[in-house]
This record gives sequence, C-alpha cells and structure tokens, in this order.
Amino acid sequence: MASRDPVADLRRIAFLLERANEATFRVKAFRSAAATVSRTPHDELVERAAAGTLAKLTGVGDVTARCVAESLAGEEPVYLRRLLSTEGTDLPAAAAELRAALRGDLHVHSDWSDGGSPIEEMALAAADVGHEYFVLTDHSPRLTVAHGLTADRLRRQLDHVAKLNAQLPDGFRILTGIEVDINEDGSLDQEDELLARLDVVVGSVHSKLRDDSAKMTRRMLAAIANPHLDVLGHMTGRKVAAAGAGDAAHRTARTRPPSTFDLEKVLAACVEHDKAVEINSRPDRLDPPKRMLTVAVEAGCRFSIDTDAHAPGQLDWLGNGCERAALCGVPADRVVNTWTADRLLEWTRSHG
Repeated sequence: MASRDPVADLRRIAFLLERANEATFRVKAFRSAAATVSRTPHDELVERAAAGTLAKLTGVGDVTARCVAESLAGEEPVYLRRLLSTEGTDLPAAAAELRAALRGDLHVHSDWSDGGSPIEEMALAAADVGHEYFVLTDHSPRLTVAHGLTADRLRRQLDHVAKLNAQLPDGFRILTGIEVDINEDGSLDQEDELLARLDVVVGSVHSKLRDDSAKMTRRMLAAIANPHLDVLGHMTGRKVAAAGAGDAAHRTARTRPPSTFDLEKVLAACVEHDKAVEINSRPDRLDPPKRMLTVAVEAGCRFSIDTDAHAPGQLDWLGNGCERAALCGVPADRVVNTWTADRLLEWTRSHG
C-alpha cells in the first residue's frame, strides 16, 4: 500500500482539534510532531517506524509516533479517523446557505500578537477552508497581555504581508487590518496615519467592561463615529463559557456577563455611519446575544460574521455565527464578508 503524507495527516489532526476547541497542549503535540517529521528524511522515518524508534525524535511522542507509522504504512491514522467520525452535524439549510455565501473572515489573529500560528500558516488554512481572503487583525498596543502591536511592529507587519501576498496562491489574499482597542474616551488605540493605511479596522472594547451604561454608550458612540473604524467587534464583551482549549490567550477565560449600554443608540449610530456589527463565532463568545442580534436586524444594520480565530482550525468556526445569524433573520446581502474583496474595500474606504 502506498504511503500517505504523515505531515499532512498530523496537521489535519491539529486542525480538527483546534476546530473542536480542544486543549492547546494536545494541538501543539501534533503541530510539533508535524514540524519534526517535515524536517526528517523519508527514508529515516521509514527505518524508525520499522524499528519502533519514531518517538525518540524531538517533538514526537507515543501517540504522534503511532499516527506517523500508520500514515507511512498507507493507513489513515486511527486518531484522524476517530476525529473525522465525530465532526458533528451538518448546518441547517438557511445557515448552510449563508456559510456558502461567505467569501472571507474579517477578524483573524496570528502569532504577531496572541495567536498561536504564523500569518503564513493562517493564510494557507484559510484558503483550504474556501476563503478568498481574510483580514489580519492582531491586537493594538494597549492590550499588552495579548502582545499588542506597537506602531513600529504594525509597520513591519504591513511590509511582511505585502511580501506574503506576492507568494500566496492565486485567488487568495491577506487584507491588512487590526483589532484596535476602543479607549475609555472612545478614541482608537493606534496612530491615525496607520489606521488610514489599513484595509479593515475592527474596534473592540477590552477594558472597563463593567462601566455604567451611560459611560459605555458614550465610549461606543465615539468609536463608531470615528472614520477609521469599520466593524464593531464582539459588541457586548461577554464570555458564555470557559474556553478550556483552543489558544493560550483564551483557555483560562471565565464566563462574563455582557456590558450594558443603550443598544438602540449604538445600533442607530452603526446604521448612520454605515459600520458593521460583528457576529462573533467563537464558542466562548457568540456575541452579540440573539435578542440583540434580532434588534440589530430590525434596525437595518450591516453585519460581519467572523471567527476571531487564533489558530488555523478555528477558521472553520464560521458555522457557529451563520447558525445564529440565520435564526435571527440576518439577510445575506447585509453581511459584508459575502462581498468580494474589492467591494469590501470600496465600503471601508467610504468611511474615511
């Protein structure tokens, strides 16, 4: 039987574990093993598999060694087969139709801030799940716990993305962006000159989430009116479950109630300034709540269905947001990431 590609099998297992929000250490075990195997000559792998010494390679443990041996023998690894058999159920028809209409993801992190994987790896995974683009939205400097990007680091990232786009497969592109903190006075946590250079700006509140309603409302209204902001990220800041897995930045998160603010005023401002409300697909966020999402539909808002992915497998979480959007009657023509990249950029440029 012809050998399978053990590196591809290990990476596929890691992807499926990330998508299932499994523990970070488990994902890293398979990604580390894949890195080691990719650097090891094929003949040596075959010899070690026959001798039972694969686990002596740095970064390869007993479980991953077994997967490599099965793959080299031309067998689908049992671990991979088990994951594929428990992937979950299909989306309901309306949600599946909306998911099929999405062309990209406007909220994605890399290891330049608190993500776990390089930009290149995130880009290739995004192309694999059918995206035409994604927006790289690493954090802004105020969020030091997430290794937010200073102005200088963001400039370096822009140069890096330009080089990557020249190397990526045809039909896929990385759009430049940021998840910028909304400061307490409603200003945005990055230099205006840099924000103006970016393709898409997602603005989110990450601090003082328990401020009173009036103060939070003023803060959000000021941010929405800022011409640089395009998408209002995870609007309420809530956490609905401990993230027991996924990525290091989120795995210790606790449940958190939503912030309080004048919903009608905030949604009216989004409509007035033509800004999108994010439907955040992270299993530990699912923000905004369905009751607020329904009000936003009635208010005439635009939307962006995003994963807030911090690892490659999480790029396939869009189904979570699509299911909630379909339940709340979100029209596909009001979801900005159903648009082509060029149309999306026309819209974001209109804000400035």
